[in-house]
Amino acid sequence: MGGTDDFQIYFYTGHKGRYGHEFFRFEIDKYGTLKYANNSNYRRDSIIQKTLQLSPTLINEIQRIIKDSEIMHEDSSKWPHQDENGRLQLEIEMNGQSINIETAKISSLADTLSTEDPEGLRVLYYLIQDFKCIILSIISLHFKIKPIA
Repeated sequence: MGGTDDFQIYFYTGHKGRYGHEFFRFEIDKYGTLKYANNSNYRRDSIIQKTLQLSPTLINEIQRIIKDSEIMHEDSSKWPHQDENGRLQLEIEMNGQSINIETAKISSLADTLSTEDPEGLRVLYYLIQDFKCIILSIISLHFKIKPIA
């Protein structure tokens, strides 16, 4: 699909509320390094930070998911701006194209329905769900506390 020379992702979603600054963030740099952070102060939890190296096969799969989503062709100008519920930020550089999206935090698919561009936000919502699934699966497998015997 394309190598990692011009491939980078930065994703952040979070808010400041009753338990302080809570967020989920990850980035994949051009070298295939995944940096993950998750901060929830609920019950005084501390920030979780992990760093690991992704294989070229996994990078290619993430690039395929991005390409298939067609997020690079979306126009976020009609999407809601950050509000008291938080914000969502997504930056992608891939194959000479880049996109920088900053919008209100999307907690569920229902949040996309009452906007000026529900179809575009639906594309973003499903892409983010795919990212979260992949990233959390990788983190879980890579940092398993009790290895499978």
